Amino acid sequence: MKVLIVEDDGLMAQTIAALLGQKKFNATIVSDGRSALEMMELYPFDAVLLDLRLKQESGLDVLREARRKGLTYPILILSGDMEISTKVAALGAGADDYITKPFKIDELSARILAVVRRTNGHINTKVTIGELVIDLDARTATAQGKLLTLTSKEYDILETLALRKGRTLSKDMLMSQLYGGVDEPSIKIIDVFICKLRKKLCDALDGNCPIQTVWGRGYMMKDPSDTSIQEDFALSA
Repeated sequence: MKVLIVEDDGLMAQTIAALLGQKKFNATIVSDGRSALEMMELYPFDAVLLDLRLKQESGLDVLREARRKGLTYPILILSGDMEISTKVAALGAGADDYITKPFKIDELSARILAVVRRTNGHINTKVTIGELVIDLDARTATAQGKLLTLTSKEYDILETLALRKGRTLSKDMLMSQLYGGVDEPSIKIIDVFICKLRKKLCDALDGNCPIQTVWGRGYMMKDPSDTSIQEDFALSA
């Protein structure tokens, strides 16, 4: 999952990013509200971690502006302020969760996953598409009850498509999810990953692969039980 960290304490930001990296999150860091809003408008993120006390502006103002602009990314507030009034103000301004510092990385990652699942309409930690089951916490997938052997990138693509089943995701969006603009290879690598992932799914699901190509646009995860096709080009919820 791709996360935007808005934190003006460089050491804190790098520490959070490194710890989230161990949990297989792809983190991007910005230190001010203006940059945060620009990034949210230009690039797809699964969630935003926003510090309330930024040096140049209030994180609450950044949150309000993001919602005013119609940015619907899940935004989790990170703050050392434990006052109930501050929490109420943040949640009232459109925050999806409020986490007080200091926090354990296990709790933070769990809260991010919970908010992302909820935003995308998934209450449980498992996403089921026909006979394919993706366990978001364990980062595993099973097909007809058998565990699939996937590389990290293959799982990331599978999870990204599964969380947004029925929506078309462009190759650029998938590339951004996988690499976040860091050491990106040729965009053709997405086709390679999709090809390998499809083969594994077809082999495990008796030829019934749920990943569909939307020609000239990208890829979509289609639930076999869904007879309609509803495309949505927005990666965020």
